Amino acid sequence: MWTHFEPVHAVTYFHPRARAAYEAVGLRGYWRGYFAGRAAPLGAVEAAPVIAAFFSFAPPMVSRALPAVWRLATPQESLRARLTGAVQALAELTYELPEVHLAEAADLLERAASAAQTAGRVLGAANAALPVGEYPLARLWQAATTLRELRGDGHNAALVAAGLDPVQTLAWRVAVDMSAENLLGRGWSEEQWRAASERLTQRGWLTADGTATDVGRAGFQAVEDATDLAAEHPWRALGPDDTDRLRELLEPIARSCHTVIPPNSPIKLPALPG
Repeated sequence: MWTHFEPVHAVTYFHPRARAAYEAVGLRGYWRGYFAGRAAPLGAVEAAPVIAAFFSFAPPMVSRALPAVWRLATPQESLRARLTGAVQALAELTYELPEVHLAEAADLLERAASAAQTAGRVLGAANAALPVGEYPLARLWQAATTLRELRGDGHNAALVAAGLDPVQTLAWRVAVDMSAENLLGRGWSEEQWRAASERLTQRGWLTADGTATDVGRAGFQAVEDATDLAAEHPWRALGPDDTDRLRELLEPIARSCHTVIPPNSPIKLPALPG
């Protein structure tokens, strides 16, 4: 299900209309919009909670953005901008689908999101507490975002339980399937990257030349399995028939949203089969 709802959420990062909506409220530059939009459900927070909740960004990078962005746009303005931009993006991407299709998808995705367990999941809980959108695309995007952030909270918990810090996690991904530009783009230095790679080598996850080992692959698969297990509840609550129906409804939406997600995106979202 993640492969079907994550693309819906991800338009907020990659579609030109989403970026334009942030710029319209004074959040010029990609990272201002990113940090303000994603952190806004938490309120006008300082950097520390966001460093913890977003997990993978170097603290100085977050500190440069927060709390300074709130002088450009309040959390309320940032929330309106991110929803406006996301809805405009989805409207462009789903214009061929009938309204009844979008409304049914929004209804089912909202049911799944409302069943999610938020205890211990700060970013997911903050999104779950936001007002429900008035129109199908707004409801669809907000539900996808809530489920995405809830799953992300669970993933971060699994990483912590596995003893992986943020830069180690990114260094592992670079060794396996991610461009180094994504690691350095999150504020970590090459020196920090090398040190993290050395720690992964010491625990047997990487060889001396930086190649992933079977031990490392098994260790990280355990993290992914724990993430999936922690994210199961909404789909068990929705039930197999409605989950299958929702997957069917989301399929054309997700495929269209995939067209604006760059192939080298750090999300590493797999293409839908077929």
